[in-house]
Amino acid sequence: MPKEKARRRSRGNDTQIDLRINIISIVIILAFVGIGLTVTVSQHNPAGVLLGAVIGGILAQSPKVAKQWERAVVLRLGKYVGLRGPGLFWVIPFIESVSSWIDQRVITTNFKAEETLTSDTVPVNVDAVLFWMVYDPEKAALEVQDYALAVSWAAQTALRDIIGRTYLSDLLRGRERIEADLQKLIDERSNPWGVTVQSVEMRDIVIPASLQDAMSREAQASREKQARIILGQAEVEIAALFDQASEKYQQNPTALHLRAMNILYEGLKEKGALMLVPSTAVESMGLGGLIGAAALEQQMLASRGRPKPPGGEERGKAV
Repeated sequence: MPKEKARRRSRGNDTQIDLRINIISIVIILAFVGIGLTVTVSQHNPAGVLLGAVIGGILAQSPKVAKQWERAVVLRLGKYVGLRGPGLFWVIPFIESVSSWIDQRVITTNFKAEETLTSDTVPVNVDAVLFWMVYDPEKAALEVQDYALAVSWAAQTALRDIIGRTYLSDLLRGRERIEADLQKLIDERSNPWGVTVQSVEMRDIVIPASLQDAMSREAQASREKQARIILGQAEVEIAALFDQASEKYQQNPTALHLRAMNILYEGLKEKGALMLVPSTAVESMGLGGLIGAAALEQQMLASRGRPKPPGGEERGKAV
């Protein structure tokens, strides 16, 4: 597609050579036709109109107008004589001609590489856009037949070359580096034609669907691995903190007893909680009374919340 667009644009430029008509040419034609018409009316001879139209048509080919962003390549009897424009300039009819009009604005060209193998033999489709401009109209006109088509071909072959020596992981993660390498490679190939590359941007990279699933599973496994590593590091840090706490509790038994009592209280205050405490711990820390009080409190709370049996109050009175 890019080559066809460039070819159509080139053909359009070629047709503009003959179809460009400016106001100066129109004025010249009308002036000579008017003079011929005056001669014809005065002498009653139609040759005056015909002669005026022919002379006006010939001289109308002399004035040319180039737009601000254009440069006209002028040939004299087939030999290059220079660039003209922007603005109004004159050529000698039938001796000098404008071979091409060079557009010096920034031009965008879409190009792609389909089913191209990477360095690790993975087929990918890459779509990119090229921003370039003509910095030397003389080279663009004389050194290459169709500079727009040549730039398109150079960009496509350079993209295939870059993909062929790049791994898929680097292609997906290092777009900026690949774009810079691609710009440098295209610039080296197009500089002899008077063309410079402004930038290259990769718009899309398409990989096979089966490989997308495999990469998704690999990414998920990598995330799970990272989560396990973080959990292990947390366990190490917790163990280190417990080690420091054990040193503090070894020097202060009272603090250890208070901590144990707090743990038991936090565990027993929940409804329906069951905690097994070794008898040695109960004896060493004197927790029997605390545990008994906590159990009694749990039993009282349970009895208060239990519904009374029907008729129980009357049976008590009768007794």
